[in-house]
Amino acid sequence: MTKYDTRYSHSPQDIRNFSTEDLRREFLVEEIFVPGEIKLTYTHDDRQIFGGVTPTNKKLEIVLNKELGVDYFLERRELGVINIGGEGKITIDGQVFDMKKQDGFYIGKETKEVIFESVNESNPAKFYVVSTPAHKVYPNVKISIDKITPREMGDDLSMNKRKIYQYIHPNICESCQLQMGYTILEEGNSWNTMPCHTHERRMETYLYFDMEEDTRVFHFMGLPSETKHLVMKSEQATISPSWSIHSGVATKNYSFIWAMCGENITYDDMDFVEMDQLK
Repeated sequence: MTKYDTRYSHSPQDIRNFSTEDLRREFLVEEIFVPGEIKLTYTHDDRQIFGGVTPTNKKLEIVLNKELGVDYFLERRELGVINIGGEGKITIDGQVFDMKKQDGFYIGKETKEVIFESVNESNPAKFYVVSTPAHKVYPNVKISIDKITPREMGDDLSMNKRKIYQYIHPNICESCQLQMGYTILEEGNSWNTMPCHTHERRMETYLYFDMEEDTRVFHFMGLPSETKHLVMKSEQATISPSWSIHSGVATKNYSFIWAMCGENITYDDMDFVEMDQLK
């Protein structure tokens, strides 16, 4: 079963007087992984689709033909996948690939069949998927976290020591516009991306996970001069428009998957915000 939600774009002026409930309704996705279901969100910010595929006793396939006006899902799109759950498998145009936790995949435009399954339904795979429009066919590539040399950033003094694993990135594989990666904060660290930045040329989505039940992330968003925040628990996601900062701090260390799309695929194309500009 596929559940499909649509979120529309907003300007900074739109959210100036938003209540907490308004912000959560427009930018937060509170439920990503539902056993036996596909749960996706389509955001009009660069037309990214993101969400969770959680197979249990049956295989699952994303079918969005009518919604996208195409003959099959990836006719005009590319897809990124990272498994954050139990062992699973992906069948891509008849070829089966094992997918352990932290394995990822880039699946290119014009791939007709992508089927997800779990090895053990009592410990199902949790496939986090992100899809963006694509203009060219690039090869499908399986990506394991074990094959990636992480970027080590931050320090204990600033409470932001972390490792950044770039999955769908020019250093790893080719893509049209999708970038996707996995950030792990070290124990005792809780800040991500501070000083913060914006991406005027790209939007981004975040999935926070690997958190204890009572751990909470305070995800900061909005203009640097008018910051707002969302309080999030494990396995929730948020939409970050190009004009918005996107930084977080939590009550304990956590992991998150980031996915970007837009004008370019230059990871370091950021507009940094000086601390004295934040309000």
